[in-house]
Amino acid sequence: MTCFVLSHNLQVHSEALPSLPPAVLAETLKASSPHISAAEALEHPHWLVRIDSELDATALAVELPRAWRAMRETLGHGADHELLALGGRKDNPGMPGSPLQEGSWGVDVVETPNGDAFLKTINWDGLKAGRPADGVFEARG
Repeated sequence: MTCFVLSHNLQVHSEALPSLPPAVLAETLKASSPHISAAEALEHPHWLVRIDSELDATALAVELPRAWRAMRETLGHGADHELLALGGRKDNPGMPGSPLQEGSWGVDVVETPNGDAFLKTINWDGLKAGRPADGVFEARG
């Protein structure tokens, strides 16, 4: 079982691509993928949704952007942007009360006009350089 705890970074400012509340994200994301076995809205300032899947982390990393696109399409939202899923495995104990705990993956889903520019702005190469190769991923959709 793979657990992703999702945050959402909406860099596109358009009525065609609205921000969504966690309950809507959880419900429509689960409905958009046969590989998501459970999706739970979270009450946390950063982490919005927890998803579980029988897929391994690598396969779920590929599936997540596909499912997110399908979710946006189902809701009739715009698709003229890039979608990134940037994930890191939590390799130490999480903070008490945090939904992100050891063994789970924290994943930032980013909707942006320019994925490469966004990655450069956050120094993604530097951020992932300090992580084990199997403990971080970048997926595009």
